[in-house]
Amino acid sequence: MKIERVRLERSSIDLDPPFFAAWDPEPRRSFEATIVFVETDEGLTGIGSGDTMDGFERYEHLFVGTDPLAIERHVAVLETITFHAGRYWPLEAALWDLAGKAAGKPVADLFGGQLMRLPAYASTGEQRSPSERAESALRLRDEGFRALKLRVDRTKLDEGLAAVEAVRAAVGESMEIMVDLNQGWRMPGDTGPSLDHATVVSVAARLRELDVFWLEEPLPRENVKGYAALRHSGLRIAGGEMARTTGELEAFEAADALDVYQPDAVLSVGMLRERELAERVTARGHFFTPHTWTNGIGLLANLHLTAGVGGGPYLEYPYDPQGWTPERRDFMLAEPVRVDAEGFIAVPNRPGLGFELAHDLL
Repeated sequence: MKIERVRLERSSIDLDPPFFAAWDPEPRRSFEATIVFVETDEGLTGIGSGDTMDGFERYEHLFVGTDPLAIERHVAVLETITFHAGRYWPLEAALWDLAGKAAGKPVADLFGGQLMRLPAYASTGEQRSPSERAESALRLRDEGFRALKLRVDRTKLDEGLAAVEAVRAAVGESMEIMVDLNQGWRMPGDTGPSLDHATVVSVAARLRELDVFWLEEPLPRENVKGYAALRHSGLRIAGGEMARTTGELEAFEAADALDVYQPDAVLSVGMLRERELAERVTARGHFFTPHTWTNGIGLLANLHLTAGVGGGPYLEYPYDPQGWTPERRDFMLAEPVRVDAEGFIAVPNRPGLGFELAHDLL
């Protein structure tokens, strides 16, 4: 079997009302997905998504004519490309989808098959008032979630911390709360200063008092020593979601700087390298629970990876109605990825990544 071509299709959905993401200064009025099709000469096709894939066409020739199941080879090629161009890891997701279909197994089984489902945490994205956040948390709990994540804008610390306090008061001990400072990377055009170390230490102390489960990306990702120092505060520290190289993640490992490793399988260093990372860090008692804020296909790629290696204890589930819903996030799928009444996401019991595209998508 050989790769005959790699085809990209782009589709989008208009968001009405728009989604006001806490980490993005511009409201999102549409949402675009690039779908990657790896087509073979035997009629088998793997499908992936998760990032734009802009400019990939000039590298297609590096894959055409090769064995689609030689994934180690393809990952090595993708690693050379990331130095010069974009994050083309959705292609690897498509290759794993194809490999699962060829084997007649879910991708999670190819990664070890340790879990069949994972508890989800509702990962909220919009900036809302403390009272609105408290009300939202109660609704999420009623839907089955037992954990949620709140974003705290570094330019509005008092308001953000007040929201965390309001949610804790509302839910008591019935939900775990994660907090994301979103300081590990920047949206395009954001040149604002990061919070200084002393302020982050103060924030971490307050969050520890509120029994927050982890504090995510409290510092720029290059400040590995700062992350390691924060771990001594008694609060779990999470990060690494947008690491561009395995070297960045290995630096966190060497300094024992993280409790929770979060590289996204379709945005960071890909599924194979993250499997290797997950096996190392979980063996040392740390958590592996990746970032999943792309779309339904990217979410499924991370689900299969995490379930396969036995990661957790939660999987991120981007969800913040009415702004961000499964129907918006997964518009490219025939059926959105959903959480059951107990707050779990099940691994699809179908070959590959286990989804079907929406019939009228392309």
